[in-house]
Amino acid sequence: MSEKELHKQLIHLLKELHLPMFREYYAEFAEKALSEEMSYAHYLFELAQRECEIRRANKIARLVKASKLPMEKTMANFDLKRLPLKIRQQIKILLEGSFVDRTENILAFGKPGSGKTHLLCAICHELARQGRTVYFTTCDLMVQELLRAKRDLELDKMLKKLSRFDMMMIDDFGYVKQDRDEMEVLFTLLAHRYERGSLLITSNLPFSKWDIIFKDPMTTAAAIDRLVHHSVVLELNVPSYRAEQAKKRKQYPDS
Repeated sequence: MSEKELHKQLIHLLKELHLPMFREYYAEFAEKALSEEMSYAHYLFELAQRECEIRRANKIARLVKASKLPMEKTMANFDLKRLPLKIRQQIKILLEGSFVDRTENILAFGKPGSGKTHLLCAICHELARQGRTVYFTTCDLMVQELLRAKRDLELDKMLKKLSRFDMMMIDDFGYVKQDRDEMEVLFTLLAHRYERGSLLITSNLPFSKWDIIFKDPMTTAAAIDRLVHHSVVLELNVPSYRAEQAKKRKQYPDS
């Protein structure tokens, strides 16, 4: 077989095996192997390593895109120094991701502008890069989607679909005052998610005011019980980041 024919057949086989990086780099790496007197095993290792690196990068990109996370809310642009030492230590542990394996929840409370959403989104971004599946939504949007699914007799199907995600983040929990139908589907989601996967929730409302969401004491207590049973609670009692930035701009308008 000629070199030309060998190249043609090799490309065909690598395409059949779904090894695009082998196809792209095998000739370049072969020249490198000859010049550096690599062993066959070393040459194969370099090719396999490149294939795996690209596959990992592509998988992460797919996971982040599928998560619907706000792309700008990452750990890289979150000011951890604003938070108390205890919370910074908690975050360091949470970024390891073991809470997901234990199907624990993260509940972040604080006033508007305290950084709740940014912080939990940043944790989700980091864990998506570790290969975890994440789904981001707001409470209002989630409730409306659940109501549509219930109306179309597809609520069970939707809940099963959501259960495939390792982590589900619901932002602004209780931001809107739900009516009874909305409360029921939201409670159904919490009950179905219980011990099946991690929930990450941000809320401006302390537990003492959750009767606004769930309407009656029994349902409120049951919802809180399911969330708190396996959870980490982050109390972000810090000044509003947006208010701080506005104050700085006012003090230093030309900076």
